[in-house]
Amino acid sequence: MKSLFLACLIACGAVACGSSAGRGESGASSRAAAAVVPEPKVVVPEIVAEYPHDERAYTQGLLWADGGLYESTGEYGSSSLRRVDLETGRVERMVRLPERFFGEGLALVGDSVCYLLTWREQRCFVYRRSDFRQVGVFSYSGEGWGLTGNAAGDSLYMSDGSEWIRVLNPADFTQQRRFRVRDHRGPVAAINELEWVGDRLWANLYLTDRIAVIDPATGFVTHYIDCSALETRIAHRRDTDVFNGIACDPATGRIFVTGKNWDKLFEIKVDL
Repeated sequence: MKSLFLACLIACGAVACGSSAGRGESGASSRAAAAVVPEPKVVVPEIVAEYPHDERAYTQGLLWADGGLYESTGEYGSSSLRRVDLETGRVERMVRLPERFFGEGLALVGDSVCYLLTWREQRCFVYRRSDFRQVGVFSYSGEGWGLTGNAAGDSLYMSDGSEWIRVLNPADFTQQRRFRVRDHRGPVAAINELEWVGDRLWANLYLTDRIAVIDPATGFVTHYIDCSALETRIAHRRDTDVFNGIACDPATGRIFVTGKNWDKLFEIKVDL
């Protein structure tokens, strides 16, 4: 499972990533790496509402569109893409991935398609949003963790569990650039689920209850959102896992978060 992999990543990631830090890095990102990074502000969200969430859903990606939630789930043999009713948590539509694929991050591109990453299988599946029919597939190197599209719809942002975020062309999944995420202490690794909120990237940090708010122009973390209080409001079972999943309704600014195998999904308000 990911937990064992991440322990190795944290132990040796600085060496591994340091050896390739220059490849594909933009000039702006290089200059940012040499700059002094201000200490991020820590904020605590207000819990606006609670909703039911399928406790069998190992949440990987989460997004809002068409008045409802779209969710990707992981685990071999249980990975899926689904549309979920917010009020009831009921799964309205679902397609399962083949058993050899471990589903990961999820993004919308335009008004018609969903992109769904896989963990170690180096495949991104493209589904038609209206009926979840697969209409394409892309390949990439390394691992797939989080995925989101920017507001303009011309770029995808992808995480791979390290401190690096790749910026991809949705048309062919080629890398346009990449940048390193840093705070005042240095590189910030274990970046997982991603969501575009306003002009910032929000990122779950795997195995933590924090969301990093990232300036995509510099890679600097400007805020940390401390969501630790949420876990006191869920039912814990043997398979309850970590905080993961961020969705934003761009029309209203409402933000929803949940966790892997959590029985609740929360609407939160954050003043940055």
